[in-house]
Amino acid sequence: MDPRLYTVVWIVACAGALAALLVREDLEIRSADYWRFLLQPWKLATFATAWMALLLLAPFAGDPTWDRVDATFMGVLTFATAPWAVGTLAKGLFGQRGAVPVAVAACLWLFSTSWSYDAYLWWRDGAYPDSSLSNLVASGCLYLYAGVLWNLSWRSTSELPIAFQDSEWPAPSDGDRFLRVAPFAAGVIAPVALVLLTFVL
Repeated sequence: MDPRLYTVVWIVACAGALAALLVREDLEIRSADYWRFLLQPWKLATFATAWMALLLLAPFAGDPTWDRVDATFMGVLTFATAPWAVGTLAKGLFGQRGAVPVAVAACLWLFSTSWSYDAYLWWRDGAYPDSSLSNLVASGCLYLYAGVLWNLSWRSTSELPIAFQDSEWPAPSDGDRFLRVAPFAAGVIAPVALVLLTFVL
């Protein structure tokens, strides 16, 4: 597809998602509960650590499209939206969310991992990035990992303590402590860290 046409398509999709976010009060990402659920100390600390790692690794990656600007805005977008988007899409697979929340979640995923990156590099370099597809795959996988990581919660009664399995999600819980979910967090963080280090080395 022609990059200009593709850009028009995703701009229209994003406009529709933004309109839904402004109008639909049932989208949990708008709720105070979601932000209390997200802005827990251990989640902020892991985000800050990951962000700093991306900033420090960027100059050594040998990738001209990876700089401190896109590392920052993609990181912030991922932290803010991935827990809700991944949880909403997971619930949508089991018929627990309608078409509009699922479509908004998909747009947030794509904007955070690909479309914002494409737009920035087009503005910065004056040409549509050849790395768009490879970035989508890599960043999309990181987004999934982030969405799972920041959905870890001890409230779940299943073997995997993932908050979006619970009916009250994304309500925060006073009982959530990082030490209780640390083994599961390590299982999510370790492969991502290994891939990033391998890429740089």
